[in-house]
Amino acid sequence: MDKSKRLFLKSKRSFRRRLPPIQSGERIDYRNMSLISRFISEQGKILSRRVNRLTLKQQRLITIAIKQARILSSLPFLSNEKQFEKSELVVKMTGLRTRKK
Repeated sequence: MDKSKRLFLKSKRSFRRRLPPIQSGERIDYRNMSLISRFISEQGKILSRRVNRLTLKQQRLITIAIKQARILSSLPFLSNEKQFEKSELVVKMTGLRTRKK
């Protein structure tokens, strides 16, 4: 086979199609906490569409549901775990920097 024609041939790699993160029966709603919590990072941020592998419409609905849950106080705006860890680091760092006279 000619070298110039070989460049245009596609490789036949097999890949496993992943299951969609939201099944057809699941309803995207602010009350469905088990569904919503899958799309939030440990810090409490909404994960991007690329990470979630959602469609544009699903990402919009998830974002709205998360924001509604936050406003209704069923979901925190920030995760307390990260804030606690950060405050511990600050205390440790300031303790190391004390001057001796």
